[in-house]
Amino acid sequence: MASIGLALFIVCPRMAGMVNVVSKHSQASLVLTALFGTLVSIPLVVVMVLVFAKTGVWGALAFCVLTDLGAVFFMKQVSVRAGLETLVIAVFVVIGVKVVPLITNLFVR
Repeated sequence: MASIGLALFIVCPRMAGMVNVVSKHSQASLVLTALFGTLVSIPLVVVMVLVFAKTGVWGALAFCVLTDLGAVFFMKQVSVRAGLETLVIAVFVVIGVKVVPLITNLFVR
């Protein structure tokens, strides 16, 4: 049950958008890009979880920045918009991880 919940949680519109962008720029099949990208991402998700468990949100964010830089390296282009979006997402992740437990404690004891 936990794995199914995680699978449903991992799916997000940003990933769908990035698969679309990568597929369009590489002239590769959208479905094959999604399938092969998912297979490659499995060990990376495991590493990110282990990094988070050992170093917390800052370590996981650093790992994610490295993977984003890896994506830029493989796609051979960088977008200011994509960089700004990544920064905004990182800020919201930090807020979520650090602030939400404090807010939750106000309502649930």
